[in-house]
Amino acid sequence: MPRAGIALGSNLGDSADLIGQARLLLRGIATPGEPFLEAPVYRTAPVDCPPGSPDFLNTVVELEFAGEAIELLGHTQAIERQLGRTASPRRNAPRLIDVDLLYFGDRQLDGDRLTLPHPRLRSRRFVLQPLAHIRPDLVLPGDTLAIAGHLAALKAAEDAGPSIAPR
Repeated sequence: MPRAGIALGSNLGDSADLIGQARLLLRGIATPGEPFLEAPVYRTAPVDCPPGSPDFLNTVVELEFAGEAIELLGHTQAIERQLGRTASPRRNAPRLIDVDLLYFGDRQLDGDRLTLPHPRLRSRRFVLQPLAHIRPDLVLPGDTLAIAGHLAALKAAEDAGPSIAPR
């Protein structure tokens, strides 16, 4: 069965509690008895968000899932709704919770509802940093560089990028 990486983020409400609730709900859909990997939670500056947006809390989990990627997407979107997320007309607006599917085993998809691996995963330190904590040697489908390599390359390219620190 495929292992899936899922990014969690929040910058409204009790972000730590919301991320904790999302982790519990994801644990509930994971294959019982299989490893459920959890990265530390990081405080990160907002990226591409409206001016004045609060900092985010971000983390990544990896789980085994017995269904298909589109089913897992349905679960992640249901978790967002259950935790109070509503649609916003503003792109990258502050949000209670974000539950994003990053990868699903060796699947490569480019669809209207889902693209895998996540198209911006390799350029976002707030995803790479926690993912490198749990899966530094992971090479995504269609890639040749491991997650730790992408993070190192991104760090080297940053002059004064977004701040990130463990919580």
